[in-house]
Amino acid sequence: MLDLSRTDVLDYLKEKLGSLIANHRISYIKWDMNRNITDAYSSALNPAQQPEIYHRYILNLYDLLDYLTTRFPNVLYEACSGGGGRFDPGILYYMPQIWTSDNTDAIERLKIQYGTSMVYPPLSMTSHVSVCPNHQVSRTTPFHTRGLVAMSTSFGYELNPLSLTEQEREDIKKQTSLYRRISDLIVEGDFYRLISPFTSERCAWMSVSKDKRRAFVVHVQTLCTSSKPNMRLKMAGLNPHESYYIEERDAFYSGGELM
Repeated sequence: MLDLSRTDVLDYLKEKLGSLIANHRISYIKWDMNRNITDAYSSALNPAQQPEIYHRYILNLYDLLDYLTTRFPNVLYEACSGGGGRFDPGILYYMPQIWTSDNTDAIERLKIQYGTSMVYPPLSMTSHVSVCPNHQVSRTTPFHTRGLVAMSTSFGYELNPLSLTEQEREDIKKQTSLYRRISDLIVEGDFYRLISPFTSERCAWMSVSKDKRRAFVVHVQTLCTSSKPNMRLKMAGLNPHESYYIEERDAFYSGGELM
């Protein structure tokens, strides 16, 4: 692990990374760091300064990121949560989005993203549609559900395109088309948590445009039950006097009725 508390290490990284980006067609960088600093010691600091290592490390990290983002402003930088430990406002100053968790199972992600949204906006989270059965929990989740959960944030795919079925390829076309239509809601809309996955076998949230004329709603049933009654989802943030077209129902409802 590099001792980034040292200025000579900082200068080395600026030179090496700057040269690498400048001499290659790089438009996206995933800044992934899943290693905690343990037994920290720096040969460049005297004994009295050893407790300063963590603070100096972060200051020089910010210095490095400021250098890279200023010199290469057209590169998209994405940070990694490292289990949540580095999903913080400081890193968001330099990197607009953070890989929320290495757990890509859509049902697990409901709790992860719901909880993260208590502090951070959906746009700052990154979520991907991944392979199924999921390689971490072996759960099988419909492609449609995986897409809806992922496109509630900064949306993407994390799978082998060569192994996709024809139906999955068609689903990807539909999902990416939908995301282009609703991405402004994720970026600029108001986010509402409707049903908590921590207290229910359902989870729901929605993003509403500033003018309250459009909304994107995600409602997931996490556990199937037999003979279940009809369930009502109360929405939020709509104009009670506006008429809304619900695509999945092919029908119009007033905002007051939906809320």
